[in-house]
Amino acid sequence: MSGFIGEFFGTMILIVLGAGTGASINLNKTYAKGANWTFVCVAWGMAVTMGVYVAGLLGSQGHLNPAVTIGFAVFGYFPWAEVVPYLLGQFLGAFVGAALVVLQFYPHFKATPDEAAGNTVGIFATRPAIKSPVFNFISEVIATWAFVFILLNLGNFTQGLKPFIVGLLIMVVGMGLGTTTGFALNPARDWGPRLAYTILPIPNKGNAEWDYAWVPMCGPLVGGILAAGLQYWITY
Repeated sequence: MSGFIGEFFGTMILIVLGAGTGASINLNKTYAKGANWTFVCVAWGMAVTMGVYVAGLLGSQGHLNPAVTIGFAVFGYFPWAEVVPYLLGQFLGAFVGAALVVLQFYPHFKATPDEAAGNTVGIFATRPAIKSPVFNFISEVIATWAFVFILLNLGNFTQGLKPFIVGLLIMVVGMGLGTTTGFALNPARDWGPRLAYTILPIPNKGNAEWDYAWVPMCGPLVGGILAAGLQYWITY
């Protein structure tokens, strides 16, 4: 149960701060409207750091990400018996975090009349800079592979300053590899908030773009498994 609780609250914090950044830079009449990509990467990096700290203290390993949980489990770095509670915590926490962002920014959604003004699913979920599904998929595989491979070499990343290092890792992956797809790296981080955008009564909302959603689901899962497989091959 502690694994579910840690992953739920850790992922909720990740999305409250991360999707909150998306709302801040896109919605009308916020003080951060129009902020740049560096702002985005730093904010998401710190969102992950804070989520890992919360998850670790509440008894989980701070994965916050099905690509990490499943990739680790496939090659024996994490017990399969814990996978389902972790995944449930991650997806539910991501949805609740997105719902809190809707509540926080509700007047700003009302003040942003359409997608052209910034009221898009991109506040909550990822969108490609150039829509090319095969290459978008490859981008997510490569970015997640780099993220998970480095993560595996950090050891227990919930302790001491290591969550801050994980945040720096998210920042550099975002700056170096994330500009093509918005670097989902994480199916729960994309699908939980995308579902919230779809079903919650958000004023003036646009298309949730579920036709693209397979990319941030499948790409990170493949990348995470490949990273764990490489680590296993090297170390065993």
